[in-house]
Amino acid sequence: MFVRYFFATLMLMGLGILFSRGVYGSYIFEKLAIGVGNFLDIADQGSEFLFGTLAIEEYFYPDSSYWPGFGFQFAFSVLPTIIFFSAIMSILYYMGVMQVIVQMMARFMRWTMGTSGAETLSCSANIFIGQTEAPLLIKPFLDDMTLSELHAVMVGGFATIAGGVLAGYISMGVDAGHLIAASVMAAPAALVIAKIMLPETEQSKTAGDIDLPDVGHADNLLDAAARGTTDGLKLAVNVGAMLLAFIALIGVVNMVLGYFDKLIDFQLLGGQLKEGSTEYKGFFPGSLNTFFGTIFSPIALLMGVPWKEAMDVGNLLGMKIAINEFVAYAELGKYIAAGDLSPRAITIATYALCGFANFSSIGIQIGGIGAIAPKRRSELSRVALRAMFAGAIVSWISATIAGMLI
Repeated sequence: MFVRYFFATLMLMGLGILFSRGVYGSYIFEKLAIGVGNFLDIADQGSEFLFGTLAIEEYFYPDSSYWPGFGFQFAFSVLPTIIFFSAIMSILYYMGVMQVIVQMMARFMRWTMGTSGAETLSCSANIFIGQTEAPLLIKPFLDDMTLSELHAVMVGGFATIAGGVLAGYISMGVDAGHLIAASVMAAPAALVIAKIMLPETEQSKTAGDIDLPDVGHADNLLDAAARGTTDGLKLAVNVGAMLLAFIALIGVVNMVLGYFDKLIDFQLLGGQLKEGSTEYKGFFPGSLNTFFGTIFSPIALLMGVPWKEAMDVGNLLGMKIAINEFVAYAELGKYIAAGDLSPRAITIATYALCGFANFSSIGIQIGGIGAIAPKRRSELSRVALRAMFAGAIVSWISATIAGMLI
């Protein structure tokens, strides 16, 4: 057990040093981030063809004083990138490229950490695919997995993000290099935290290496691209609808909190308006930002965020868990655009938000994994909340390591 934790910690520290301190590692990673960003910009060609000037950056905020411009159009700039990246991933899976990468990473982590083949394969795949797609790779083994292995599979899903939405975050101004680093670091960390939260007490039936099932169901390359495009469209529509609904719901909650803030802090306690804010001085939070910031600011501080910015980063952490990481990254994008956070705080927040650990994902995982392993649905429900918090802890650990090294 100690050896497993030692190797995982060593791996995380090594990756962190390579990405932030190593001369060649940081250079390669910087070039990789630029390359990924430039590659994803190719999606703009399709967006400009469909949406015209609504998707062309020079028309967002033009210099002409007589015309304010369209502003940044999320639906026309970010969502098309998700569709494009999904098509690319589908093609890579059809060609067998992703299978080779996932298998190599799974074997390396199993060899260094001693985890079973099935749980390691699923966690490795989570670096590239989503929390419901990765378990499909180990579908034949789900019914016979131990409870600890099942828990590890869920933690892997909560601790990482899918490649498709990765493109969306990059389009919002989040650094591509740090996002990729956070995804890679999360896989071994997820296995360690999962085993700490729910240690293995049974004999695994997949203790050795396992073969990766064939997931390239397309008939040819064009069919793979078409299937990936369709899947990406579903994801993009889901992301857009989710943001529309949840951001509006945040407005409703903020309105209610603002009402009670005025009633309690202003009318009853005589508090005055905070400078540059619509909230009143007192003890009742006038918005979700203040509520989450108060609760999670100590965690942000422990990660290495300066105290004056801990409230803002704490708000992002709470927003990610209570709502989802896409809304949190969208808020981080606003902070970046406005220059409200230092580069250090932005980097730590990028790592801390990188994962699907939120309450809505609990339902997604129980429904998704439960559909392919109905016999395990009750056990999935039993460990889901624990797995979600374990996934959040994984992101916080990665952010803490990043904070130590920058």
